[in-house]
Amino acid sequence: MDNYTNDNTARRYKAHVSILGTTQLHLRNPYIIAWWSAAFPGFGHMLLSKYLRGYALFIWEVFVNVNAHVNSAMIYSFQGKIDMAKEVLDTRWLLMYIPVYLFGIWDSFRTTVDMNKVYVLAERENHGFNSFSIGALEINYLDKRNPTVAVMWSLFIPGLGQLYIHRILTALFVIIWLVIFFYYSHIQEAVVLLFLGKIKEATSVLKPDWLLFIPSHYGFAIYDSYMNTVENNKLFEKDLRNYLSVHYQSESFKILKGQKVK
Repeated sequence: MDNYTNDNTARRYKAHVSILGTTQLHLRNPYIIAWWSAAFPGFGHMLLSKYLRGYALFIWEVFVNVNAHVNSAMIYSFQGKIDMAKEVLDTRWLLMYIPVYLFGIWDSFRTTVDMNKVYVLAERENHGFNSFSIGALEINYLDKRNPTVAVMWSLFIPGLGQLYIHRILTALFVIIWLVIFFYYSHIQEAVVLLFLGKIKEATSVLKPDWLLFIPSHYGFAIYDSYMNTVENNKLFEKDLRNYLSVHYQSESFKILKGQKVK
């Protein structure tokens, strides 16, 4: 059940609130979105709420990266072991990896530019949308939340910040893949060995092909939770402002530009 019945008469809508989360259009920096696609294919599209495309690119990145041993080659390159980096790379997978990687960056940049134009048109049309949704499994509604709290929970476990702001799909996706990365990288085992003072064993047990996914995963979860908390707060204020204007503002009230209102 929603608090607003959409008649689908608008050409564009600013937001949609459902039991799975709040999806909205807002202005984004195309270069930042492209940067996140470069950091990890799929992240840029997920920031745009293009979930299906983002999930597809994310899974492709993990599958092909692991088989091509790109992360292992990067670590050897950072250590100056260029010959070992060349040896570990599997060109059969690498040649498939590069075109899709470049596509993710280009497509996220292009999509951001287009969606910014759509947002400007939707903002001018300013059509209504539901701000409260209740179902048998979940309740979601527009509300103001603290961006710092979202960041704090994302620092503990990526995905918790998204749960805090009710981005259910992104939260589940991030948490599930975090568990996969933790398990196959053996980072938890390495941390325990490190606390026991067994530094060489902690280093040797780590799997670099999976380990290098984790920093990007943490960074995305933190940025996504913070950015969406801020934008959800803005959307809540706009929705409340429109509601008060329609239901409580006098029709004769006008703000004259350049003149003081007594």
